Amino acid sequence: MAVFTEVGFGEADALVQSLGLGPLRELRGIEGGIENTNYFATTESGEFVLTLFERLSAEQLPYYLCLMKHLADAGLPVPAPVALPEPDPEVAGKPRKGQPPVPAEDSCDLLHLVAGKPAAVVQKLSGRSELAPTAAHCTELGSMLARMHLAGRDYPRIQPNLRGLPWWNETVPVVLPYIEEHQAALLRAELAYQNHVAESSAYAALPRGPVHADMFRDNVMFATDGEPGAAPRLTGMFDFYFAGTDTWLFDLAVCLNDWAIDLSTGRHDPERADALLSAYESVRALNAAERALLPAMLRAAALRFWISRLWDFHLPREASMLKPHDPTHFERVLRERATHPHAMAQALEPLLAA
Repeated sequence: MAVFTEVGFGEADALVQSLGLGPLRELRGIEGGIENTNYFATTESGEFVLTLFERLSAEQLPYYLCLMKHLADAGLPVPAPVALPEPDPEVAGKPRKGQPPVPAEDSCDLLHLVAGKPAAVVQKLSGRSELAPTAAHCTELGSMLARMHLAGRDYPRIQPNLRGLPWWNETVPVVLPYIEEHQAALLRAELAYQNHVAESSAYAALPRGPVHADMFRDNVMFATDGEPGAAPRLTGMFDFYFAGTDTWLFDLAVCLNDWAIDLSTGRHDPERADALLSAYESVRALNAAERALLPAMLRAAALRFWISRLWDFHLPREASMLKPHDPTHFERVLRERATHPHAMAQALEPLLAA
């Protein structure tokens, strides 16, 4: 979303034409985000998003791109990556021009090479993000998230969440020198707590599968049908490049920590949380271990994003249009989740006991 690598019009045009999308008409860098380089690419076939991957390797990327295709093929509103046309049978299995070299077992015709970086082209979704969601938006998200989890059950590839607990343990020592002692104390204490939770039998009983792991308000699109004031309809979920194999409860907690809190204070919003959870459970009911560990996973999700925002803020990479997120936001969320666990459990108890 920030632009780390400048892409020339001619190189982008050559790629989209090789994909059968027709000549490139416009190429525009996308502002926002901190991980990859993203451009809107308009061709005679429509609008697409060109992504150059700045941290993920060509060996890791088939997991993400094939997952997006798997979910799109299942009828979910996920941007389908555009594949290269079928090769001539005489050269099938050989690397093609414009593809990064990857092991044969991980070959992926959805992965391309642009400006020396692995890249993908995906369909641009319709609708717009809702940065001030209501309970109605949370209802749409909850049911779609559960559908996504169920649709991923037969996805054959497995790749750990690269921003999971091992990464937290590696990164906390790196960011500690940049923060105040009271912040460091909270970071150390919460990391110790999450390591303890991860060793429990209840955690081992949590259902797992592909998760988005970054389903924030700006990664979901909505449209309204008919007159103004009509109920919102979820039209797209995108930016799957933090996805991985993890607990579905963690994915749900990430959503609750963004969609169902007051942004200025980090406090729990009961109406939106109830809407999101009710809709999720209408599609996939939580098991006993998930009900018991939801407060802990809310803390885990807050910790994950506080660590990553500290890292991005204090150790930024140079990029055009780069705007690191404020790390203190998720510090507030974590303090709320850790300081008031019983209040949180009480707020959620009527729904989770239903």
